Amino acid sequence: MAQEPDVVDRSARHTSADGRRRAAWALVALAPVSAEATFSSVTMPVVWLLLPGLVVMYGAGVLFLRELVVRFGGGAPSLLVAGLIYELVEDGIGLQALTSPNLYHAAEWGPRVLGFNTTYWESQIGYHTVFSVLIPVLLTDLLFPRHRDRPYLRRGGLAVAGVVAVGGVVLLRTGIAARQDPGYQAPLAVVLGILAVVAVLLFVALRVLPRRSPAPLPAGLAPRPFFVALTAGVASGGFLGLLMPAGLPPDGPDGPAIGSGMWVLLPMVLAAAVAVFTGRLVHRWSRTSNWSDSYRIWLVGGALIGRTLFAVLTAPAANDYDWQKSGVAIAVGTAVIAAMAFPLTRLDRRVRRTTAA
Repeated sequence: MAQEPDVVDRSARHTSADGRRRAAWALVALAPVSAEATFSSVTMPVVWLLLPGLVVMYGAGVLFLRELVVRFGGGAPSLLVAGLIYELVEDGIGLQALTSPNLYHAAEWGPRVLGFNTTYWESQIGYHTVFSVLIPVLLTDLLFPRHRDRPYLRRGGLAVAGVVAVGGVVLLRTGIAARQDPGYQAPLAVVLGILAVVAVLLFVALRVLPRRSPAPLPAGLAPRPFFVALTAGVASGGFLGLLMPAGLPPDGPDGPAIGSGMWVLLPMVLAAAVAVFTGRLVHRWSRTSNWSDSYRIWLVGGALIGRTLFAVLTAPAANDYDWQKSGVAIAVGTAVIAAMAFPLTRLDRRVRRTTAA
């Protein structure tokens, strides 16, 4: 017996609402896993125990920014700016590592200009934009393609996500920064300046970029997926290797990754060039006629594995060449890489089957 139309319609709406909720929770979980658990855990396995706490800042913060971007019709450029906003709020107001002379030894990574740790700042802009925001959002889109470019939350849920994200910033300040960097408080002028910059960037992301007309499609085709993954892996590992010392916070060594004195500016310039060149290359590939979700999976996988591989390769230096500790870090890193590669491979197969059907 056929169902009444209103019954079918209610069932469809219920299924759609369930899908949106699952997508929202998936993004909440993926954000801290992508940003911290699959990187910092190589030398700090305790990160897995801290994961529930990281969800408050990473999960709610990224979900809130994603919802705003989607509601205002923004795309990848708006998400890119959202990544800058996220980095400024987390590192500038929550951890206050952008200006702290002590936290993570960041002041010794490179030049301090007007009280800002410039090398640390550059590394975290690239890191959080890609691994805290862009990749978790892209993975959630791949897992829930029906809800891509649609809001996951109603207005009440959006408000809750915003409140929880603010609570996450407070938690970072009181639960992490206050313990690891006791006594330091960023100048009020710096905090107010960061809030002003965040307001401007939010306006650009939500009001300016969504109104831009798309550029004409480029000629040619994207290269093979393996080459896309290799490019992403080399770029992510190379970017971090140019800027970050071998040790990961909070136990990183003193001094910059490469060079000393003003020579540190050279790897900073090279890292910026790597980021800009790779970003433009991926943007061009993503607009070719053969670009697909399968390509996106290889792109994400390459970036994630290249980033984790950086931590694995620098593990001996991070542990002062204590080979027992280094061996543990290398084993953990290898397991993390395998744990990422397996589900991404399965997701790629599912996407290919769906496309073929």
